[in-house]
Amino acid sequence: MATKPKADPFAAVREATLAHIRQHGCGCYPYFDGSVLGVIAGASGAKRIVELGTALGYSAIWFAHGAPDAHVDTVEGDAEHVRIARGQIAAAGFADRVSVHHGDFKRVLATLAPGYDLGFFDGHGPTPALLAGLRRLLRPRGVLIATNLDFDGEAAPVRKALADPAQWLANFAVENGRTAIAVKQG
Repeated sequence: MATKPKADPFAAVREATLAHIRQHGCGCYPYFDGSVLGVIAGASGAKRIVELGTALGYSAIWFAHGAPDAHVDTVEGDAEHVRIARGQIAAAGFADRVSVHHGDFKRVLATLAPGYDLGFFDGHGPTPALLAGLRRLLRPRGVLIATNLDFDGEAAPVRKALADPAQWLANFAVENGRTAIAVKQG
């Protein structure tokens, strides 16, 4: 017997993010389906998750929800988004397991220790340098989810890097090729 999918328990954060976009015109978009992120985090047994592009915290909340033993490090460059995200994350009950870092992606990545089980890129369009930074932080067989592949002119080199079998065991395109899921080669 099929069961009806449950409503998004974090829909208020998603809606707040969409309202923020309408009001401010900024680029803080919530990922299209947070529950998928939670499922991937849980299925991978993630204990450490790194995210680039916090926005208002929707995806970080889903990662923490889906992987109840994980700690999430999420990075956001916009100070106002950091403030709002920290409030949303605390209200959802995950402040003790989600650290919101304010700063430039590349600079903050350089301060984090390797060994992450899951990496998520949801900033503006990814660049080969940011992809390399995330790959450095992932453990062997760690999972990378890279979104916004169609956002700017860096998409072709990023897709090429994700398809490199010397770096990645597998690469799956989802959501009309806008998102890739890859598993780090040894």
